[in-house]
Amino acid sequence: MRRPAPAESSTVGTFVRGGHLHRIERLRFLGPRAGHDPVRIGLFAGVHGDEPAGPAAVRTFLHALERDPARAAGYELWLYPAVNPEGLKRGTRTNGAGKDLNREFWRGSPEPEVRIIEGELDAGRFDGIITLHADDTCEGHYGYSHGRAMEDALLRPALVAAERVLPRDKRSTIDGFAAREGVICECFQGILGPPPRQWPQPFNLIFETPAGAPIELQIAAHVAALDAVLATYRGFIAYAQNL
Repeated sequence: MRRPAPAESSTVGTFVRGGHLHRIERLRFLGPRAGHDPVRIGLFAGVHGDEPAGPAAVRTFLHALERDPARAAGYELWLYPAVNPEGLKRGTRTNGAGKDLNREFWRGSPEPEVRIIEGELDAGRFDGIITLHADDTCEGHYGYSHGRAMEDALLRPALVAAERVLPRDKRSTIDGFAAREGVICECFQGILGPPPRQWPQPFNLIFETPAGAPIELQIAAHVAALDAVLATYRGFIAYAQNL
């Protein structure tokens, strides 16, 4: 099996606020070839600056892939570890303008971070989107499947995998939404997601860890969930090829 080159790093956009220059980084990792065209996945973290586990998990996951590329066989991964670089530096949920970026997407927002990432989502035409978050009100990890069967089928194995590291939040209401076994089918408006006009729509998963848990356990749970999503989707592709 051909060993992939190390991940490529580039700056996809910069902006100035408060006299300081901020940049948004993109990392690209092309896994070993499989029996199909590479599946393009966008992985996003750091939308909220007070959730450091997601950005750390993206980099930890990437380093793991560089050591063991077979984990990403058949995938082209585009990783954005710091959607809200200013918030991450300040340790604040919002960006430097006081905006919760996860309420701004696809609503004509003037926020530069949103416009940069919307451009990436438009150009990327991803087959799947995964966003990592942490929740300081939850009792364990959980996720959003947006009520789509494919997303539900991908999310549930990810929750099982992460449960080896952290408990799952099994309450009937999480984050104000009805939940079942850690799966939520509704979501807030304006979250980071695929362009509304993209067709077919990619799968779109949100994975949340409990913010109060030790960060190393949150990172491990995120990585376990990501591995499970890639493995499960790869199984779907193999099944479809054999029909």
